[in-house]
Amino acid sequence: MAVSENEFLKKVLGGHRFSIARAISIVENEDPEAREILSSIFPHTGRAYRVGITGPPGAGKSTIANKLARFYRNQNRRVGIIAVDPTSPFTGGALLGDRIRMTDVELDAGVFVRSMASRGSLGGLSKKASEAADILDAAGNDIVILETVGVGQSELDIAGAADTTVVVLVPESGDSIQAMKAGLMEIADFIVLNKSDRPGADHGVASVQMVLKLKPATDGWNPEVVKSVASEGKGIEEIAVEIQKHRDFLEGTGLLKKRRQMRLLERTKELINERLQFVFWNTDREAILESRIEEMLSYRTTPYDIADELFITFQQQRDAQKSVKGA
Repeated sequence: MAVSENEFLKKVLGGHRFSIARAISIVENEDPEAREILSSIFPHTGRAYRVGITGPPGAGKSTIANKLARFYRNQNRRVGIIAVDPTSPFTGGALLGDRIRMTDVELDAGVFVRSMASRGSLGGLSKKASEAADILDAAGNDIVILETVGVGQSELDIAGAADTTVVVLVPESGDSIQAMKAGLMEIADFIVLNKSDRPGADHGVASVQMVLKLKPATDGWNPEVVKSVASEGKGIEEIAVEIQKHRDFLEGTGLLKKRRQMRLLERTKELINERLQFVFWNTDREAILESRIEEMLSYRTTPYDIADELFITFQQQRDAQKSVKGA
């Protein structure tokens, strides 16, 4: 549908809160209109700067997102927040803890907060959250904050969804920072040591800086460590300044365009993979797989042999369809 011909999409692009919420729900629930909405708003994306906030549980990510939103609102900038909560094992829905901690900005008409379920994403950021960020981008927000569920080192896909990735730690993280080298520390564009009024904060900063020295600079950028006490609003301006410094660096070197190109490439590949899976798995192939489980369990055949067999049946089906069309 053309945006000019659809009043609903016009409202989304105009920042109408109810319409934005409805559009995100449609996408999150994978309703039939979802693809049409995402395709229609895509030409209006790319204007918002996306900030990812990640880190272990209890580090204060939600508080920092909350305070950052207030900081940007004081600059008259519109802010969208996607807070990805753990998925309830009982309902499949988000537990909404992050949203509860953001009540002071949620009442601001210039801030849109949406909690979403991680839906089992080990990377901490569901694909639907990235698509919701597109909606908030198209709706005219200047900053979109993506705050991910704190599941530790597996939160790596935030780096692909954000322009700047902020990793939040606390002084107590010091003993485990070495173990984080290959995980969170690798994706950080800079580190925030939150709750730095606690004992051990200086040791924590020194530990982080030591790890960062061992990490080679990424495209010439060296991550810094920023101290904060977010619950008291301390260090929030410094975090915002560091985000702007990183943005200026990316724009000045052309790396922002490169990052966004990689994001679009990965998004397109993901859509292709989803479509191929949808086309590949039908009742017949599911039945073949189920019927051969016992053979695999008794080691009379291998998963590789079954995969080959399934793919051959897929090719044969496609060839038969082509023959019918050509007849």
